[in-house]
Amino acid sequence: MSQIGTTPATPDPTDGDPPAAESEPDARFTFANERTFLAWTRTALAFMVAGLGIVQLLPPFPGVPWGRHVLGVPLIVIGAVIAVVSYGQWVRSQQAMRRGEPLPGSILPKILAVSITIMAIVSAVVLLVSAVLKPR
Repeated sequence: MSQIGTTPATPDPTDGDPPAAESEPDARFTFANERTFLAWTRTALAFMVAGLGIVQLLPPFPGVPWGRHVLGVPLIVIGAVIAVVSYGQWVRSQQAMRRGEPLPGSILPKILAVSITIMAIVSAVVLLVSAVLKPR
């Protein structure tokens, strides 16, 4: 069993690039990286559950029978995207720490901000269309 911070990682002979010198990062940084990944995973699950709840539990919008699906399905897809991207981010951050490189930037905050903005606009449109088409 290796000790933290002293054992270099074994290079992969199938890699085309010469491997950078790697070492086990301080456990605190590894755990922090893992906690960040788990936070993004919770965010992804929240998006998926919200989408599923909208599609399955929300009453139909008057005059807009497709409204629940327009709101819920994209949330489920966004949750899946966040889950996949957060795993990639975790891997890249872990590799950077092992190599002593700067941590890579993350696209996740941008994905989250754009997704929430777009879903707010779509929600407003569905609600306005429902109000206009609502039978009197």
